[in-house]
Amino acid sequence: MKACIQRVTRAKVTVSGETVGEIGAGMLVLLGVAKGDTEADARYLAEKIAGLRIFEDAQGKMNLGIKDVGGSMLVVSQFTLLGDCRKGRRPSFDAAAPPELAERLYQVFLDAVSVQGVPTATGRFRQYMHVELVNDGPVTLLVES
Repeated sequence: MKACIQRVTRAKVTVSGETVGEIGAGMLVLLGVAKGDTEADARYLAEKIAGLRIFEDAQGKMNLGIKDVGGSMLVVSQFTLLGDCRKGRRPSFDAAAPPELAERLYQVFLDAVSVQGVPTATGRFRQYMHVELVNDGPVTLLVES
């Protein structure tokens, strides 16, 4: 499982012009599920990301977590994170999990974040989405299970 995390001042997802998920300050998490990923991977990644201290304290150091700052998390399924661009010019998505497994583990991830008390919003699985964000910092991190 791979995640691209961006600290944001705001972010939203629209599908066919309808806003389906929106947050203020917090994290935008683009989540890719790979073949062979398990529920344990989803829970591990959720706990890791929810616990990251990427928000600034009074001294300007990244010492605070999302719960410390009252932030929210917008989680968007993104199978293209599993794209392999090493050969040729067209990415291979062979490493991406089949949709049924990916959707189940995406939900396990969401449930694991919610259990930790982090407010969440989502995109729509297997839909064409527009994602808007204001990256804060900018702070962008890659995390894998």
